[in-house]
Amino acid sequence: MASVAARIRKVPGFPTLDVERGFLAPGVRLLAGVDEVGRGALAGPVSVGIVVVDLEDHGLLADVRDSKLLKPDDRERLEPLVREWALASAVGHASSAEIDTLGIIGALRLAGTRAWFEILAGGVSPDIVLLDGSHNWLSVPSQISLFDAEPAVPACEAPVHTRVKADMSCLSVAAASVLAKVARDRIMVELHSEYPGFAWNENKGYATASHRDALRLAGPTPYHRTSWNLI
Repeated sequence: MASVAARIRKVPGFPTLDVERGFLAPGVRLLAGVDEVGRGALAGPVSVGIVVVDLEDHGLLADVRDSKLLKPDDRERLEPLVREWALASAVGHASSAEIDTLGIIGALRLAGTRAWFEILAGGVSPDIVLLDGSHNWLSVPSQISLFDAEPAVPACEAPVHTRVKADMSCLSVAAASVLAKVARDRIMVELHSEYPGFAWNENKGYATASHRDALRLAGPTPYHRTSWNLI
């Protein structure tokens, strides 16, 4: 639960819990904010962060905002503070091979499901989910296509609400984005030691000009999404 120091007043331009508290209702108290990182990268996993807040009793947390708007040092500083502030938190990953097999939406669902069941395993069961974006990729579709390669696996069964740019206005989602970004960046830095020529310690697997040049020279690694148009 949030410490007294974390129960700060609102700061203009920073996300709050106002949107989240709009979901407070009988039987709805615990909300899970969800965000993903790595969707558009050429290499490495896609990662999904979840942060659970208590809609009846949760303070704000200073300096947290969408991870893309924070410097790396600030994200590293905030990551342990977010985990302490959250009622529960988790990050799930789906590998490049899983992205190639399932497609990016299936891989997002797999990563999110892994994070979701880590939350449940910790004894916390969110009543509702707030997901960044306009598409609910977390829930299993009610009717799966015959061409869908996804296996039948347990998934999040809580109601999911989507909100465009939730990471800009909703503190739970912004906090989830920080956790996911820090976790994924650490993975990419570790993978850089195996393949230093791709500079994943700097580009984190995204499609920079130098990353594409390295691909042309050396070809893809086992950590590249080979089903994608890499060049």
